[in-house]
Amino acid sequence: MDGPEGPGGPGGPEGPQGQASEGGAAVIAAGFGVKGPRGWAFRDVDVDAGPGALVAVEGPSGSGRTCLLLALTGRMRPAAGEARVAGFRLPKQMSAVRRVSALAHVPGVTDLDPALTVTEHLRERALLQRRFDGSWRGLLRSRDERVAEAKQRIEAALTGAGLDPDTLPKAGRTAVRDLERVEALRLSLALALIGRPRLIGVDDTDLKLSDTEQADVWRQLKAVADAGTTVVAVCSKAPAGAVVVSTAPAPTKATAPDRDDTDKETADALAEAGRA
Repeated sequence: MDGPEGPGGPGGPEGPQGQASEGGAAVIAAGFGVKGPRGWAFRDVDVDAGPGALVAVEGPSGSGRTCLLLALTGRMRPAAGEARVAGFRLPKQMSAVRRVSALAHVPGVTDLDPALTVTEHLRERALLQRRFDGSWRGLLRSRDERVAEAKQRIEAALTGAGLDPDTLPKAGRTAVRDLERVEALRLSLALALIGRPRLIGVDDTDLKLSDTEQADVWRQLKAVADAGTTVVAVCSKAPAGAVVVSTAPAPTKATAPDRDDTDKETADALAEAGRA
């Protein structure tokens, strides 16, 4: 880690409808790999995705999917290969990649506070985003202008995530602990979208979701990508039409990572990303 930005950190320059004005981030990698004290989390991964693409990181649990997600968003340092995200080189420009990317639904990194309500989470993220922006123009705005800007960001993010608070049991006052799993995923996605990033990484998109819920989530992520934000999503099985990147080791590869070691390496990565 080479900078103080948090895992859901600031996004790119502002644009209409909550999207970055520079468009989505192209993601290109060759021979990409992450190695830690227990060995390789993943290795020899190639990615070729243009701006606004929907990228599905496919593979079994423990194959390094989350580590790849963290590496491509600048939260984990690669040990092999090379990559460019939005034109920034990894690992030399990890801080720059973090500034144009955000994470959603990553256990241990973007965990929601179960005691806070949906509205409280959204307002808190909007306030943090104002601090991240830190421009002189923002500092000179009146209070009414700042409130209007925060409201606009929140509304655009909710639309992008497909989450309507009015459909929740207590509307915006619904606590996170009372959300269904798919609703919590959408809220985490909305919080990431508030930063107007050029790249969003989403973990566990299909974990413990029904087939219908999975299809709905993929449609929403495709809509985010179509609106201009590149999406990299971890899954067990990629949907049709996505750019598929596999972390599953080849059966004949003698250096294929051990399942238990990879799980431990991922846990270490999440702990490190949480501290960043």
